[in-house]
Amino acid sequence: MAREVPAEVPLQVVRSEPGPAPAPVELPEPEVELSEAEARWVDFAWSLGMVGSLALVFELLSVFGGVAVPVLLALFMAYVLNPPVTALERRGLNRAVGSSVVFGACVLLMVGAVLYLIPVFRDEAAKLPDFFLRASERVVPQVEALLGRPLPDLLRQRMTELGGQASELLQSAGPTAARLVASFAGNTARFVATLLGLLVVPVLAFFFLQDYPKLVGRVKGLVPRRAVGLISRRFSEVDDVLSAFVRGQITVGAILSVLYSTGLGLARIDMAIVIGAISGFGNMVPYLGTTLGVVLALLGVMLSWQGPWQLAVVVGTFVVAQMAEGFFITPRVVGDKVGLSSVTVIIAILAFGELFGFTGILLAVPTTAILKVVLRVVVERYQKTALYKGEGSAS
Repeated sequence: MAREVPAEVPLQVVRSEPGPAPAPVELPEPEVELSEAEARWVDFAWSLGMVGSLALVFELLSVFGGVAVPVLLALFMAYVLNPPVTALERRGLNRAVGSSVVFGACVLLMVGAVLYLIPVFRDEAAKLPDFFLRASERVVPQVEALLGRPLPDLLRQRMTELGGQASELLQSAGPTAARLVASFAGNTARFVATLLGLLVVPVLAFFFLQDYPKLVGRVKGLVPRRAVGLISRRFSEVDDVLSAFVRGQITVGAILSVLYSTGLGLARIDMAIVIGAISGFGNMVPYLGTTLGVVLALLGVMLSWQGPWQLAVVVGTFVVAQMAEGFFITPRVVGDKVGLSSVTVIIAILAFGELFGFTGILLAVPTTAILKVVLRVVVERYQKTALYKGEGSAS
């Protein structure tokens, strides 16, 4: 009996279900080996371009401040928030979603902090007039007791007058501020422009944050291909110096503010949160925050003296916070990145504040970070030239 041959089964192609395309992995471009002469010209051109860009930024701020300031603030926010968004993106989260998550978390954190801190600062501010009156009445006798001799009558009189004047000034600060706001709002054009500028900052920051890699890629795409590796390395050096100060000091300031506020609160000092915030975030200007915090805390101890234990708690708070900042907080937060020295920051703030006012103070640190890298690069290249080495021919 003949065996039946089974009918030929048509070959079926099984197609996999379409899924999300894997995120493209950006491979670093291989750096072209440049000769010393080529690298020197690239570094000099980059340095000149950075100095010219900084000059252009300050010129735009002086001419188009109303437009340039919101854009710069938005770029600053995008720069600060880019690392956590990039970290989420590396874990497989879409950048738009990651930007929304980080931005939403920051908004909720800021709203919560404002809702919590406004009543606290309002209550603390209400104590300021009485604080200065008590300071003028009690500090002088306590200082005289410590010195063992009376202060000159002129000094006693001046301190009492200053206390009364400060109290009267603070009591009238609320109505004066209200009148200033009302007069400013009366100028409709200025008020609307300022309001729109403030409202547009978070919107611009969100879009800058979402498109941050594209913006960097477009700038990188304008660089000559042979020089892209070296110039990318220079920008990475600027980022290391800048992030070590900006991101690091903001985080360190927040941690120190909590430590100071907690310690001064345990010492039962009035305005502990205000003094703690001034001491913590004031450390962005080296020595300023700690100095102001110590002075205000000692003044608070003198006004609310309950025994030597208060002074011990205050001293212990500042000692522990400074040791923690030096040995634990800053090394963990900032790491081994080369930041800006204290003397450099102080000189930069004074110089740029004198030249460009409040805007100069805001831009003093990032500008100095860029100029520091530019100066170092120029000096390094100069030290490799035949002129510096005293050789007969250029290398």
